[in-house]
Amino acid sequence: MNALAGRPRAIVHRTHGNTHGPITRLMSPGDLGQRLKPFVFLDRFSLQARAGQAFGMHPHSGIATLTYLTEGDTLYEDSTGQYGVLPAGGVEWMRAGGGVWHTGALAPGVTHVHGFQLWVALPAAEENAPAHSLYLAPSQVPQEGPARVLLGRYGAAQSAIPAPAPINYLAVRLQDGERWIYQPPVGHTVGWVAVDAGRLDAGDSGGPIGTGELAVFEESEGAIGLVARGETAFVLGSAVKHPYELVTGYYSVHTSPAALARGEAEIRRIGAGLRERGQRA
Repeated sequence: MNALAGRPRAIVHRTHGNTHGPITRLMSPGDLGQRLKPFVFLDRFSLQARAGQAFGMHPHSGIATLTYLTEGDTLYEDSTGQYGVLPAGGVEWMRAGGGVWHTGALAPGVTHVHGFQLWVALPAAEENAPAHSLYLAPSQVPQEGPARVLLGRYGAAQSAIPAPAPINYLAVRLQDGERWIYQPPVGHTVGWVAVDAGRLDAGDSGGPIGTGELAVFEESEGAIGLVARGETAFVLGSAVKHPYELVTGYYSVHTSPAALARGEAEIRRIGAGLRERGQRA
């Protein structure tokens, strides 16, 4: 299909989310996650060293998290045994599966870290599978045109991360006045954008999508047409809709109460082991 042939998707919801300190929660499983699943959670964060801000050791199960840094380097560590430094432009993929704990903090000498953390609901076959983590340096994140492919495939560029379902997650930069038309793969009826800098005109009567704003598009297979107003950076997600219910715990999302119970039991077991080794959990 020619991306210009049909009517671009309309925006059906817009939000600036809820801000608590350095984190703005744009989507969670209890609100937009129900509409946008498998995308169930999105934070835009901005941490400052002088404020002593960090992500403490915390657990997950039933989901995968993808953390994308736009500024600053972070230290990472997780209960699979991985640890190191994730630089700006890099990606952390943590498939929590049956249970994992992880943490992050500003790297030494870094004063500011900025980026996004996304949660993706896992299908039933993977929600209680062993945890698996993958850390990509900026050079390992492929690019097609203005889009860096964080997850999935766009054009000839494909992420090294094994997507658990048909999902695309892109980080895009456009110059002032530049027009970009995203034609999602067949079946990707879920679509949204979150602006990190600048503004995007999506032909919506509500005006441009501003910095810090998330826009949800109608469910269809139509194209998403965008024009930058100023130098603009944003993330975009599209996917085949997750066919399962969202059964939520505090740090977990599963497809059934039984699967949630297994995940939370494994989280408790791992946490006890971390505490026995003197780690804060």
